[in-house]
Amino acid sequence: MKVIRRSIITGITHEKDINVTDEQLKAWHDGELIQRAMPNLSVFDREFILSGITEEEWDAAFGAYEEIL
Repeated sequence: MKVIRRSIITGITHEKDINVTDEQLKAWHDGELIQRAMPNLSVFDREFILSGITEEEWDAAFGAYEEIL
């Protein structure tokens, strides 16, 4: 599914094809934790859905994800 979000860091609107279903999005919108609603997604895909932040923006703002674990 094509997901379009505006990054809360840069304000740039990004578009990403993510393997998420309408049912998963509904569960999340209805209050389910995104990790439970969409366990098949990577942490970066979930972050994109939540905040519009791309992996590249995350790395530029906070450093590589693996470095902060």
